[in-house]
Amino acid sequence: MARTTKKLKQRCLIAAAILLLLGFGTDIFRLFYIQVIKGDEYKTKAEAQQLSDTEISADRGIIYDCNYNVLAESASAWLVYVNPSKIKDDAQRKLISETLAKILKLKEKRIYEKISNSDYSYVKIEGKVEYTEKTLISDFIDDNDLYDIVNIDPDTKRYYPYSNFASTILGFTGAEDSGRAGLELEYNDKLTGVAGRIITAKNARNGAMSSNFETTYDAKQGTSLVLTLDKTIQYYLEKGLAQAVVDNDATSAYGIVMEVETGAILAMATMPDYDLNTPTVINDKEILKELDKIKDEEEYDLAYNNKIYSMWRNKAVSDTYEPGSVFKIFVAAAALEEGLVTPDYCFSCSGSVKVADNVLHCHKDGGHGRQTLSEGLMNSCNPFFVNIGQKLGSKNFYKYFDAFGFTGETDVDLPGEATPVKDVTYHSLENMGISQLSSSSFGQTFQVSAIQMITGVSAIANGGNLMQPYIVGAMLDEDGNTVFEAEPIVKRSVISETTSKEVLKMMEKVVSEGTGKNAYVPGYHVAGKTGTSEKLTVDGEYIASFVGCAPADDPKIAVLIVIDEPQGYVHGGGAIAAPVAGAVIEQTLKYMNIDPVYSNEELAQLNGITPDVNSMNVEKAKATLKNQGFTARVVGDGETVISQYPLKGQNIPLDGVVILYTEKETSNKTATVPDLKGLSISSANERAVNAGFNLKISGASLDSEVVSYRQSIDSGTQAEMGTTITVYFKTNQGVED
Repeated sequence: MARTTKKLKQRCLIAAAILLLLGFGTDIFRLFYIQVIKGDEYKTKAEAQQLSDTEISADRGIIYDCNYNVLAESASAWLVYVNPSKIKDDAQRKLISETLAKILKLKEKRIYEKISNSDYSYVKIEGKVEYTEKTLISDFIDDNDLYDIVNIDPDTKRYYPYSNFASTILGFTGAEDSGRAGLELEYNDKLTGVAGRIITAKNARNGAMSSNFETTYDAKQGTSLVLTLDKTIQYYLEKGLAQAVVDNDATSAYGIVMEVETGAILAMATMPDYDLNTPTVINDKEILKELDKIKDEEEYDLAYNNKIYSMWRNKAVSDTYEPGSVFKIFVAAAALEEGLVTPDYCFSCSGSVKVADNVLHCHKDGGHGRQTLSEGLMNSCNPFFVNIGQKLGSKNFYKYFDAFGFTGETDVDLPGEATPVKDVTYHSLENMGISQLSSSSFGQTFQVSAIQMITGVSAIANGGNLMQPYIVGAMLDEDGNTVFEAEPIVKRSVISETTSKEVLKMMEKVVSEGTGKNAYVPGYHVAGKTGTSEKLTVDGEYIASFVGCAPADDPKIAVLIVIDEPQGYVHGGGAIAAPVAGAVIEQTLKYMNIDPVYSNEELAQLNGITPDVNSMNVEKAKATLKNQGFTARVVGDGETVISQYPLKGQNIPLDGVVILYTEKETSNKTATVPDLKGLSISSANERAVNAGFNLKISGASLDSEVVSYRQSIDSGTQAEMGTTITVYFKTNQGVED
């Protein structure tokens, strides 16, 4: 019995030991599993409950023009978020939704739903909040004791100080501060900074603890860009293109100004443009009227988005067009380089030429007769260049078409560059028969992009080197140190310097005597070529263009102007694109301090300097002005000049008028600006002087058939007598191309 009891005790002890071992073993294994196998996971969860980790948005890099004018920058803003788990009841939830919606101009229902259906401690309401709204929300938090419920953290917002300026170049950022278009997209990785963090310990009630338990990691600003673009030259280009759209009721106009030696882009623009600070807003009234006709909501949204995307489009890089007669300069360069012709080579134009089964016409009825190559380019004669193209042959034609860069992308550092497609945008060598060769020789039946065109023209202007165009000249770190500096890249040599000079001489004649005379600039030798082409994609619509470089004897800049779908009887490049290019060239060269060299004929039209005739006897003052080539107009009955306008030392045209005031109460007298449009130079000057104003001549002033078409101060405006009004002249005679 005793032995049985002993065995039973042993078995009980063993059973107890096994039970203890199993129990503690399970706990030990569980601890091992939690602390070792799942340790990192639970550690992360614990930290998430114990720590608040808030991201600090980093400023994007600044975008400057070449003179360090700020074109895009990030500035302080705020991010508003709510902790739904801290909201006491539905009344408080409704108060928060209603107030934030009112301040931030959001939908109350949407906010209410966001903070009602979340178990998280963080629900973002709005980012990039301005200071005014941030202050109102702070007051709302204070007044309603909403600390730790409604929260405000630092954020950044992208600003474009000049709104529409260079919009298709700069592009803009989206909601998450990432680039959506333009340079903001192309250089997004560089511009984007490194976000900072604020890590704060939380108490048992999930509230923030004191700053003793807070660690901050500062954000790092992104890399800044210094562009080759010049704000002043960009302004000249944008102003000219905007006016061209209005004057010609055109769909759009776009252009580029390039430094010919380097390929640096000094200006690039597309008109109409858009406000970078509100990129999804259409302000064009005509487009809005068109959209308002659409009643179906889905159809409206689709049409609206299509208009937005079109508005963002950088046509100078992303679109292709038929170059027309502008392309003749490349055909001439190729034939000269191959030794097939000289500038004196002659061909007789009868008005048309038959190629295969087609008759190709000259723009001049009856033709130009016998011409040299230089005259053929000057007159933009199609049959002449059909002849030159056929002398080149398909193989040589394609060789130079490719060498000047028209079969590939230019690799400009902007997004969305149009990609040439063989046998779609241009004729391949294999499929270039006599018809394709002939039509291509005067710039039809193929397409190029504006960036390709101006890069090719710059190669002619700089002595024959095809450059890679670029717009970012340097990059800076957050301390302003240069971390990258662009170097000009020569892709290849296309033509010799001798050929380059010969083509430039012929192009100069195009402007001085031929179809490009509306691009003439007194004191500067401008070389250029006009172009007018029928659009391949839209029946009955045209593309008018002009490309030029200056000064012709030592080119510094090239300018391309393209006007898309101009309306009206006059729609040629020589008539409507050349005047815009001439104005941009003149303004740019003067801005670059390139001195003009005037001919005797030009000197006769120059301004004079007004002498000081204050305090003189009226008769003596009138005689002084007359001796220096000015007209005097006396205002008042006094005998002595007490003030004059323009003041002494001012530039006004010779034969201009100086207003002499002889009584105090008559000083600064105004007059009504007359209508000076549709007149010859002499008639416009006479009308201006008779009204008490001075006339400054701009445009093709040496041509005998010029007519004024625009004035700097609108007729009917009240202006101080003696004010100088710039009047723009052009001719429609002999500019057909």
